[in-house]
Amino acid sequence: MNNFYNRKSLRLKHYDYSKNGLYFITICEHGNFKFFGDIKNNTLILNEAGKMIDAEWLNLAQRFSNIKLHKYVIMPNHFHGIIEITQSNKYIIGDVVGAFKSLSTNKYIKGVHNDAWIPFDKKLWQRNYYEHIIRNEESYIKLSEYILNNPIRWKKDKFYV
Repeated sequence: MNNFYNRKSLRLKHYDYSKNGLYFITICEHGNFKFFGDIKNNTLILNEAGKMIDAEWLNLAQRFSNIKLHKYVIMPNHFHGIIEITQSNKYIIGDVVGAFKSLSTNKYIKGVHNDAWIPFDKKLWQRNYYEHIIRNEESYIKLSEYILNNPIRWKKDKFYV
């Protein structure tokens, strides 16, 4: 039997991802290309695609009434953000991330066709995403600082190309 589709889940078994709480997420561009901008002198410079990613992220709070967006950063080839679920309902963190990936991919495709953005091969984002449940204030502060300092550490980042 082929085990190709037996991928290991990154999510905690039996955890309710719709319950109130804070979640740190990382979403990576599929091919590790710098589609969203660049870092010059430790400063993030978003291109038009990066500005679109920024707008789509901020629009999530209007699409999902049960979330609050906290610190985030758009890097040249990945994204980090903190999402807070403020009231449990039918939406889980995966729904929010899925909507973000889908909406931003569709807008990126339009940018490729209409504005000569760099084309991508089949997928803009990697299939999955990394998520960490923030359980206390110390963790929240540490992850917020990580997000804010990410452009400064770009050349040491594992996603640096």
